[in-house]
Amino acid sequence: MKAVILAGGFGKRLRPLTDQKPKPMIEVLNVPIIEWQIKWLKKYGVNEFVVCVGYMKEQIIDHIGSGNRLGVKVGYAVEEEPLGTGGALKNAESLVAGQSGFFMINGDILTELDPNKLHDGNSQTLALVPLRSPYGVVELDGDSKVLGFVEKPTIQDKWINAGVYYFTQEVFQHLPDNGNIEVTALPALAKQGRLKAIKYENIFWRSIDSHKDIEEASKEMQAAKLS
Repeated sequence: MKAVILAGGFGKRLRPLTDQKPKPMIEVLNVPIIEWQIKWLKKYGVNEFVVCVGYMKEQIIDHIGSGNRLGVKVGYAVEEEPLGTGGALKNAESLVAGQSGFFMINGDILTELDPNKLHDGNSQTLALVPLRSPYGVVELDGDSKVLGFVEKPTIQDKWINAGVYYFTQEVFQHLPDNGNIEVTALPALAKQGRLKAIKYENIFWRSIDSHKDIEEASKEMQAAKLS
């Protein structure tokens, strides 16, 4: 099984850190995000990777190389210009040819979810995690008396895209040359009834979108003994 990691974006919301390095090379607990991702997926049996690179690609290629240091094989699909998430995957099509299916991972997430639960052979499937409130929540009784405070709880009846997918070769029929998969292929597949989802609860998952996310992810990973 191969995994495609989307690692070509600019990471504008993490400036000024991303003025000097690409987002997947941002360190959490002194390890770049992309290295965390490779180590995570390797634990679940993924030994071959395609990394879609663009912005400051040399830093990623220099750090990961052939993958030999991490015990995996790594190839690269280079974007000469920004292609969006859908265009980046389409640009990597030749590198996953011959695979009945493969995983795709956004290059800015950290998690320990089991990706193999997404794989049923012939469906396009995405991972879902509960929505986490960006704010603390005040708990009240029927008389509006404050009972307590809950810091950034998960909202169990609302689910968000975790940025982890299992695709078959069918997905390439829906991909744009330039554009984001979230507004092109995924809605098209959903409209056709060709997109499934698997819910993951009580697992570590964090998208690194801000400076605060780096700090909070570090604390959560230490607490979960993932470091």
